[in-house]
Amino acid sequence: MQAITDAELEAWHDYEIESPREIVALLRQLAEKNQLVRMLIKGEADVCVTSLLHVDPDTDTVIVDRSVSPEQNQRIVAAGTVRCDTSLDKIRIVFGLDGLSEVEYDGGTALRAAIPASLIRLQRREFYRMPTPVTNPVRATIPLPAEMGGAAAVFPLADISCGGIAIYDNKMQLGTTIGDTYANCRIELPEIGPVTCSLQIRNSIDMTLLNNKTSRRLGCQFVDISRGNLAAVQRYITKLERERNARLAGLA
Repeated sequence: MQAITDAELEAWHDYEIESPREIVALLRQLAEKNQLVRMLIKGEADVCVTSLLHVDPDTDTVIVDRSVSPEQNQRIVAAGTVRCDTSLDKIRIVFGLDGLSEVEYDGGTALRAAIPASLIRLQRREFYRMPTPVTNPVRATIPLPAEMGGAAAVFPLADISCGGIAIYDNKMQLGTTIGDTYANCRIELPEIGPVTCSLQIRNSIDMTLLNNKTSRRLGCQFVDISRGNLAAVQRYITKLERERNARLAGLA
């Protein structure tokens, strides 16, 4: 991962999570998956690779594995605050830890810190696609060309990312030619509003459902999407993530 600058942290404000339940849920996932964490003590010049061992919301503490270097552990404790950089499901996560101290843990020595008050969960459009609700589907309205009847057809979404959407073409109304582009499409994002752009077909998969009916899943890339519409897509993805994390926290 690249070094984190203060300017980047300020620019990533929209990705900041402040819900204690969401933060605990994400930290627990990092611990359960034993994700490696880069702990930056004084910038890139002093880095410790560690992992989270335990997250305890009752005491508002997180236990972190200590460095193999005693001298580095001393610098970590003396620094008081460190910055941590890791990833979960290919999504970059950045957070700070304050008030670090050494503590006995599981027959050895580890580091204890306060659970961070906020963290940054940074989307990467080339990696992450967020499934959309099944019970109340998000819908995309696509105007069909004259050779396909010329009317507008409505398609439920399968997932969404900052790069595009996947839709279900259950009635096989659209073609499967890679590169075919449909202009003036409209995606209704609940609680966010409509997004308009062109959609280009990038992949096609025919599926046989449990009832033996055939459905088609089309992967579509955003084309000529405005910055405002892209920001709306990102806000909706963030909304879906927070709802999912809240559910995970409730099950924890």
